[in-house]
Amino acid sequence: MIRNYIKIAFRSLWRHKGFSLINIIGLAIGLTACFLIYINIKFELSYDTFNKKFDQIYRVAVDVRHPNAPVITTPAAFVQIGPSLQQDYPEVEANVRVLGARFLVQYGNSKFQEDDIIYTDPSLFNVFTLPVIKGDVKKGFEAPFKVVMTQTMARKYFGNADPVGKSIMLDSKYPALVTAVIKDVPANSHFKFDMAVSCATFEKLNPDVLQNWAGIHGFTYIVLPKGYDFHKLESQLPAFASRHYTQADKKEGVNYGYHFVPLKDIYMDTIRGGPQVGDLHNIHIFSAIAVFILLIACINFINLTTARATERAKEVGVRKVIGAARKQLIIQFLSESVVLCLIAFLLTVIFSNSLLPIYNQLSGKVTNTTIFTHNYVFHLFIVSCCIGIGAGLYPAFVLSGFKPVTTLRGKFSKSGSILLRRTLVVAQFTISIVLIVGTIVVYTQLNYMRSQPLGFQKDQMLAINFSSDPAVQHRVELIKNELKKIPNVASVTASRSLPGFGNGNSDSEIENKAGVMQQILIDAYYVDYDFIPQFEMKLAAGRIFSKSFGTDTSKAFIINEAAAKSLGYSSPSEAVGRKLLQWGRTGKIIGVLKDFHFQSLQEPVRPLSISVDPDFNRMLTLKITTKNIPATIAAIQSKWKTLVPERQFNYAFVDETFNAQYAAQVNFGNLFMYFAVLAILISCMGLFGLASYSTIQRTREIGIRKVFGASVTGIVNMLSAEFLKLVVLSALIAFPLAWFIMNKWLQDFAYRIAINWWVFAFAGAMAIVIAFATVAFQAMKAALANPVKSLRAE
Repeated sequence: MIRNYIKIAFRSLWRHKGFSLINIIGLAIGLTACFLIYINIKFELSYDTFNKKFDQIYRVAVDVRHPNAPVITTPAAFVQIGPSLQQDYPEVEANVRVLGARFLVQYGNSKFQEDDIIYTDPSLFNVFTLPVIKGDVKKGFEAPFKVVMTQTMARKYFGNADPVGKSIMLDSKYPALVTAVIKDVPANSHFKFDMAVSCATFEKLNPDVLQNWAGIHGFTYIVLPKGYDFHKLESQLPAFASRHYTQADKKEGVNYGYHFVPLKDIYMDTIRGGPQVGDLHNIHIFSAIAVFILLIACINFINLTTARATERAKEVGVRKVIGAARKQLIIQFLSESVVLCLIAFLLTVIFSNSLLPIYNQLSGKVTNTTIFTHNYVFHLFIVSCCIGIGAGLYPAFVLSGFKPVTTLRGKFSKSGSILLRRTLVVAQFTISIVLIVGTIVVYTQLNYMRSQPLGFQKDQMLAINFSSDPAVQHRVELIKNELKKIPNVASVTASRSLPGFGNGNSDSEIENKAGVMQQILIDAYYVDYDFIPQFEMKLAAGRIFSKSFGTDTSKAFIINEAAAKSLGYSSPSEAVGRKLLQWGRTGKIIGVLKDFHFQSLQEPVRPLSISVDPDFNRMLTLKITTKNIPATIAAIQSKWKTLVPERQFNYAFVDETFNAQYAAQVNFGNLFMYFAVLAILISCMGLFGLASYSTIQRTREIGIRKVFGASVTGIVNMLSAEFLKLVVLSALIAFPLAWFIMNKWLQDFAYRIAINWWVFAFAGAMAIVIAFATVAFQAMKAALANPVKSLRAE
């Protein structure tokens, strides 16, 4: 019996090839878009789940409270907190510390600057699931100058040879022994590294720092018993914090609040998540887009199936007359629906596997290299079957409910189906127009951010990262002077950080307007005398650093306008001459710079301090001319190799690095645009099918109108008007929805556009033009047909 249903279903689909093709292609496109989004969301929500102790691991986050200052929340804690927690509380089964590091790594002739390195404890490999390929991660890793490499890094330096037991050089002066090779850290890990260096190495290079509660910060993870309520231990942390306050903290009135962040929440925690965080807001947006695109495809199916009700009514009547029960007819129509969806499923598998690499590129993340993992295809199969049954139910019940006598006479009501089709078309184009408006808003916001004045000159700036290498640091002035001699190099400056490259911050005390020393965690730049003039930063009050003042290297600070405002000063000039304490250095504010954007425009300009510190720099920035840039870079590289042969030449352009901060937003905008195009395409495919069916149904009417003198334009307008009215109604519904959704999205940006009326006018006009072009093709075809043929057929 089932075989017979399937055979009839295939015959019916083949008999109506045009409508079947529109349904199958539209559904396949919708399923492909939905499936790719599903894979991406599944990946985003799977972060850190590969760890066997996934539900037992917590990271310690800290709230720092200074008197008369806002609370500062940081995912990094004093590195002594982990061992102390395990010592004080028996429920803490293990702890591990993770600190970022950079090294120039060398083995034989292979020498590279490596930035993805961590200092860590041997317990890292017990806390996290990091499978070992070769060697032993426990024995020997407690000792100084022991390292563990990932498989990719081992292959980079050793090829196919076994690296275990071999020595590499760190920064050209520290030999380190490779004790083990592990599998690469999974892509869905919230922190990644290429090489782990023992914490004992850090202690050897920085004696006593790891034992100091007022010293360096790092990520600290603990393991609690399975099923343990971490809030119980968290409630005891205020007492723990008070036991470990330093004398300096007590004197300054600083309080620390410790919190546990479950491993499962770290990636999505924008406040305590750390440097790499996901965007739950975007996940919600793309989940909605996936549902909407699938809904549009399902609407096409329902619309085109019910539109053919007139044609199939007589078929239903005949089947009922010869004994077919309603149940059998429902099964028959559902069979057609499921078969159609399964054909679309097969196409979706082909499309998705082919498009996955392109989708990965657009999203900026390699979620998977194939769809044939994690039961993805099985999930797609189940969804396809559910769509076949769900979307086919209404048409099946409508068609099977026709009375045989009235259908064979051609007398049955169409009004209900017509109203439903119109409602569904409105729903389709409402979604499409919302997506069009969204795409325009996203791209307008991105262009706005990239075109805004930044308050400094970022073009033609070439930055060389020497990672605080003493070989460069102790000869910075000599190297700068030599680089200046290169043709097309206008100037050179040294600094600790640059706009767009990230920067450190410092617990500082600054005299506020009331004359009180206010504690503040302030972003901090450490530069040389040439930094501010080279980047053409503007002075709001006071002066910039000058070699004419011998104390500028030890007792002078410059702040920005945001810092002056946060201290209560009504004008920048009021801040000049006020005291500032930072890193044990006491000095005065000599100038206030106009605010410049040293981070993405998604964030407001934060308070910033700038000081001269020749021994704390790690970057050289060269301002070059536009003349023959490749030759200039080659000349700089050649000179660098002569001056610093032991240090690899790594460079980046400041403007490119700064704009790279918007990569996530650009990827979001591109995906949004492509999915909007797909939604419109699927909607238009359905509209094309409905217009085609409408013209077929009105062939006789069109013929009579032409005989009585109706023009081609008049007929096209008549056939198009019905659908265009629906699109206009869709626009009226979509505009307030789009404004609400996109206005909420814009709230995440400190500097944002206003959504102007032209956005809605353009989106509405685009939808109307696209709909008219879709319908007009069929209308024109019908209007140009010979009326004699259509009337003869009647």
